[in-house]
Amino acid sequence: MTALLLVIIYIAFISLGLPDSILGSAWPSMYGALDVPVSYAGIITMIISCGTIVSSLVSYRLIRGLGTGMVTLMSVAMTAVALFGFSFSKSFWLLCLWSIPYGLGAGSVDAALNNFVALHYKAKHMSWLHCFWGIGATLGPYIMGLCLTRGLNWYSGYQTIGIVQTVLVVGLIFSLPLWKRMQEDRNIGAKRNKAYGLKEVIRLPGAKPILVGFFCYCSLEATAGLWASSYLVFQKGIRAQTAAKWAALFYLGITIGRFLAGFITAKVGAKNMVRGGQALAGLGLIIIMLPFGDQLSLLGLVLVGLGCAPIFPSLLHQTPVNFGEDKSQAIMGMQMAAAYLGTTIMPLLFGFVSEKAGIGFYPLYLMFFVVLMWIMVEKLNRLRSGTS
Repeated sequence: MTALLLVIIYIAFISLGLPDSILGSAWPSMYGALDVPVSYAGIITMIISCGTIVSSLVSYRLIRGLGTGMVTLMSVAMTAVALFGFSFSKSFWLLCLWSIPYGLGAGSVDAALNNFVALHYKAKHMSWLHCFWGIGATLGPYIMGLCLTRGLNWYSGYQTIGIVQTVLVVGLIFSLPLWKRMQEDRNIGAKRNKAYGLKEVIRLPGAKPILVGFFCYCSLEATAGLWASSYLVFQKGIRAQTAAKWAALFYLGITIGRFLAGFITAKVGAKNMVRGGQALAGLGLIIIMLPFGDQLSLLGLVLVGLGCAPIFPSLLHQTPVNFGEDKSQAIMGMQMAAAYLGTTIMPLLFGFVSEKAGIGFYPLYLMFFVVLMWIMVEKLNRLRSGTS
């Protein structure tokens, strides 16, 4: 039962990654057909992000009432409906409308699955599951590109991925008894006598530092990925085509790093995996800043990606240890909301910063998040010094 459900969760993580990256690959074909400016992609992204943050914050009460399996099913179904809505939309305002369930479907399922894995499975699976999310995020643009190059249109790309999500919905329907039985076996339900509100969660010892830590991590990852190519072109003088390929290596570093982290996290421990990742990311940023040629800039970017790899899954898996199994789902939803907030705001803020301070400020901007994240996570570790 445990193994079968784990397979379903792995498939779910691939499926979760599929819709997360397709707007960027489809937008060059979409904005002309919709007769809107290129910049309007940011409006859609912002609506999706806001929905994700809201659903992350309410995920605890939903999961408490309905269970992880049902919330996962409902969230994936909502995403599938939104994808089909995108595929039938002929106007920009309809895309904005469908972006609401698109975002709402993402936040709750992320919080639900991450907490479920943290409670029921070893840390290596958290790393590998987030690696599988990366596979899905890579496949999404590939499927869209395949549809566009085969003479089809972006509508077909969204429909194809919507069909994949629908297949997962069917699988989740049949898996519902497995989710329920798994939770009953661990008697997690017995520990849920008390409901925790947002204010109560914030007051938990260590809550504020870890929320800032998640905000910093996702600010680091999202800003590094979005602006890497621009930094290489405008600061290092690298050709745009080459810079685009090099920027992709940042995400490859994260994916490979999470795969490798799964093999060593049990031996090293989650705390040390986070520390090592932070140190490696900081080293990569220092290398990027040094004027030692293009190849070292590439090495630095890869090191930042490899450093980022173990941080997010390791922090997630430590949630029940840091706050207790009875509180982990409540804090998990807030952690995901803080993470999405960083992803949404800080890359956008860097755009304004770069206009004033120059694109060369890129590694220093990222280093700020590495240092602040280190301080916040170590503060939590000191509060929880009795745990491992």
